[in-house]
Amino acid sequence: MGAAQVQQVIGVDLGGTQIKLGRYERDGNCIQAAVVPTPQPSTPDAVVKAIATAVESLDPDQCCGSIGIGTPGPADKEGRIARVAINLSGWNDIPLADQLEQKTGRAVILANDANCAGLGEYWLGAGKEFQNLILLTLGTGVGGAVILNGQLFVGQHGAAGELGLITLNPDGPPCNSGNQGSLEQHASVQAIRRQTGLEPGELGARAKAGDLEAIAFWQQYGRELGAGLASLIYVLTPEAVIIGGGVSASADFFFPAMKAEIERRVLPSSREGMQILPALLGNQAGTVGAAKLAWQRSPSFHRASD
Repeated sequence: MGAAQVQQVIGVDLGGTQIKLGRYERDGNCIQAAVVPTPQPSTPDAVVKAIATAVESLDPDQCCGSIGIGTPGPADKEGRIARVAINLSGWNDIPLADQLEQKTGRAVILANDANCAGLGEYWLGAGKEFQNLILLTLGTGVGGAVILNGQLFVGQHGAAGELGLITLNPDGPPCNSGNQGSLEQHASVQAIRRQTGLEPGELGARAKAGDLEAIAFWQQYGRELGAGLASLIYVLTPEAVIIGGGVSASADFFFPAMKAEIERRVLPSSREGMQILPALLGNQAGTVGAAKLAWQRSPSFHRASD
């Protein structure tokens, strides 16, 4: 397909239980969306076949010249290889882009799913007014993305932006990464369960009902999250910090303490004009960001929409 014919792209969010897809125009309009189950067992061959089948169903007329894919783990810097895919069986240095290009006849580019969520919020969500921002996703783990000058920052080998793995407490709980006391071990759903025995949604409901213990928990949660963000802000001095993920549903209860902690710890010169905002795209951020990734790598891409 020639560059002049590229009118749409496909964004794919590959998860452990679902594969979400969307057809997007250059301005971000989603023409059509689909969700298919992730094959079980989710071997690379089975997943490639499922994505290729879904792409052909979504785009039978081949209007889409490129496919962007968010994977549940790091990709290489060039966006060709899924180095590891969390919760998918048998994934280690899988040349996913090559395999899908052969199956679909469309250009393919990969990125970590949290990075795609960050790109999505930058393009169409809470970050669309900014060129430099960080996204923190508070979910089963704590993911992150760094956008610098409107571009996803992935570092020398593609693994940069693991914001949840910074050290918050050197004597804290062990982390699957090999770290100890990481921000993830204080701010994730699993950390909340470990500390309270409750789900974040239940703690939010209790706080809304005036439960003093739940309110105190969220205040402490906000302080710890603010302390972790302080380190990131000093390094990156972003225009905006965007908070997403399932735990952010209780943002009303921890944002004030989080902001106060940031103001206490971070010099005004390092946070001048910085905004702290909740994410806007919810569970669509991954497919939106994957589509943005595809547009940025498309030969006919122009930055008029940025």
